[in-house]
Amino acid sequence: MRKQLLPIASAVAIAMALPGSVWAQAVDILETAKATGNFKTFDKAVEEAGLTNTLKGAGPFTVFIPTDDAFAKLPPGRLAALMKDKTALKEMLLYHVVTGSVMAADIAKLNGKSKKTAEGSDAKIMMMGTGIMVNNANVTKADILASNGVIHIIDAVMLPPGS
Repeated sequence: MRKQLLPIASAVAIAMALPGSVWAQAVDILETAKATGNFKTFDKAVEEAGLTNTLKGAGPFTVFIPTDDAFAKLPPGRLAALMKDKTALKEMLLYHVVTGSVMAADIAKLNGKSKKTAEGSDAKIMMMGTGIMVNNANVTKADILASNGVIHIIDAVMLPPGS
């Protein structure tokens, strides 16, 4: 019997269904996010901001990725304004990135302490009941492993202080 190879999207889907598996570490953060199809706005923003090579880098990174629905919740015109202002766009995206791998199990140990983001400001990561929050965003799916870090899916776009 001949084995059939899975297309990359299928391999990533398996990786997302089985966090921590060998498959989960086959592709980088951006490829993992792209394969789900729910992060088109994030992918476009990363490209516009010139952060593709950064987020494909060695890492490890922890990235709190807002869904397309989260971007749709921004006030009218805010996303368009961010896309036109590359500096503000880059700062907003880097506010979603923490260096190192912060797994869900590590968040309980943080006990509500803040972590420095790649943008330079602090983001408060905490347990709320049985859920995880980062600032005012809820983590809807945690611990999606990639070759260069971990993704936590969030339900809101976080804006750096003063934005």
